[in-house]
Amino acid sequence: MHTVRYFGLGRRCRCLKTPFKNGIGIGLSAMTLSLQVLVASTLAGGFDGSVPLAGTTLKIIEINQHQIDDNVDADGIGLPKRFRINFDTRTIQPSKESMVRRSVRFKEPVHVENMLVLQGIDEGVEGVDDGVAWSLTISKRDGRSVLSASKNGAAYVVFGTCSAAGNLE
Repeated sequence: MHTVRYFGLGRRCRCLKTPFKNGIGIGLSAMTLSLQVLVASTLAGGFDGSVPLAGTTLKIIEINQHQIDDNVDADGIGLPKRFRINFDTRTIQPSKESMVRRSVRFKEPVHVENMLVLQGIDEGVEGVDDGVAWSLTISKRDGRSVLSASKNGAAYVVFGTCSAAGNLE
């Protein structure tokens, strides 16, 4: 056993050293790589950016320098309770029944490990100090999502879920 230092996370992990003898290690490595590709394609389940996604906001936490509020209403902060992610137009659109009517644009989707990451900046309403920078991560395994957003004096963490939406029309 040896200790590996993960610099990005600052954590230590005990890992087993596996010697590669008689070509067995190479065969096992090829088989492991094949299984990882198969599992990744199975787990993606539409979370790879190839099909539109439907999302639901579950829990919102607002943080500022004075308090943490874990009972925030989506409509109260201008966030749709249900939304659709359109990868063709790179927009997140509120559902038809949502009180929120504005769509937001995101940059090129990025794949990090088992997550799909969307990021953007919303300048908000003209003349109002409500611009926000945000990042949305979606698990490719189960569609659980976390949105983190920050603006002048406040930060938000939004937990939700996403699933394949099919046709957006």
